[in-house]
Amino acid sequence: MKKVSKGWIAVIAVVVILGGYVMSTYNSLVGLDEGAKQAWSDLQADYKRRADLIPNLVNVVKGYASHERETLESLVAARAKATQIKVDIDDPEKIKEFEAAQGEVGAALSRLIAVTESYPDLKANDNFKELQSQLEGTENRIKVSRENVNKAFNRYNVAVRRFPDKIVASMFGFEIREMYEAEPAAQEAPTVTF
Repeated sequence: MKKVSKGWIAVIAVVVILGGYVMSTYNSLVGLDEGAKQAWSDLQADYKRRADLIPNLVNVVKGYASHERETLESLVAARAKATQIKVDIDDPEKIKEFEAAQGEVGAALSRLIAVTESYPDLKANDNFKELQSQLEGTENRIKVSRENVNKAFNRYNVAVRRFPDKIVASMFGFEIREMYEAEPAAQEAPTVTF
């Protein structure tokens, strides 16, 4: 039996250690990537819940505020646009398009809620109060989900950018994800005129 030199043992040890490091880093990046995808999926589920509540809210308001047709139509149109967009978490442009559409829905909902302040009978309606409460709860869920998306994306992005993990990330195609940012119009309160 041939005697293996110490040099070969050292080379084999380095290869095994390096291979273990690459495998461990790759698995860690996969876990962080899946966490980011899960957070994004949760946010989409909250947006879906909001979209499902809107038709009910519009129908209740229609009976009380029939001359607020433009406000109702803009909300229905914004909802329709937002639900038509197919999002790919790996396509930053699609994410921006989706978030812009969701911003339009939020703005239209804000205008609708502001308009309803002029209708005391509507505000006293049990169906409206229940729907408004569910919508407020959903908006809070969306806020929390957005925060969770940013946290998950941040953890993932840090891992992808950290050296020497960055080398493994680039070898296997892991790329930085863009954080959720609100549309500039989200900073402004909705304008309501009567």
